[in-house]
Amino acid sequence: MRSRAATAVISVVVLLSLTACGGDDSNGTPEKTETKSPGAPSPTEKARTAELPNLVGKGLQSAQDAAQAAGFSVLTSHDSLGRGRNQILDRNWKVCFQKPKLGQQPTDVQIDLGAVKLEENCPATDSTEQRKAGAKMPDFQGKSVTVAREALDPSTSLTVKDASGQDRNILVESNWKVCGQEPQAGANLTGQPVTLTAVKFEESCP
Repeated sequence: MRSRAATAVISVVVLLSLTACGGDDSNGTPEKTETKSPGAPSPTEKARTAELPNLVGKGLQSAQDAAQAAGFSVLTSHDSLGRGRNQILDRNWKVCFQKPKLGQQPTDVQIDLGAVKLEENCPATDSTEQRKAGAKMPDFQGKSVTVAREALDPSTSLTVKDASGQDRNILVESNWKVCGQEPQAGANLTGQPVTLTAVKFEESCP
């Protein structure tokens, strides 16, 4: 009986000793913890920069490829003549302006390329989009019907007529320029219908 009691006592002592040592799977090696200095950015948080090449004079598709090869992926383009045309087939357009300029730039910056069609000449200055009409009627003289439509409130009742008197259908509005408008520029816009007369860009207003 004494031997069994002694054995039981020894077993309890051994069990308590193992529990006191931790009883985990770390083999006695303390767990490592990583600390980060307050305010110190990690390498992934640091903004990356790259050399943006000169894209002016290139075909639009080639310019976009060059920008992407340099590490820039946020790309957009617009019609430098201010006609609101979409660059559907990039190979048919050439770059006249770029923003931002060449040099070191953050790789997440938006690259905006102003372009015209291959057969067109670059304008002296880049034409920006028409601002949205507010309480006053803008002056649309010489601007494309597309630009005029986009500037007006979407709820506006808009009628576009052929100014030449030939009663032609105005299908591609970016190919037509405004000759006349009603109401006139500067008039209060109160939700009234708007009428534009237009001719093709290669034609003269009557």
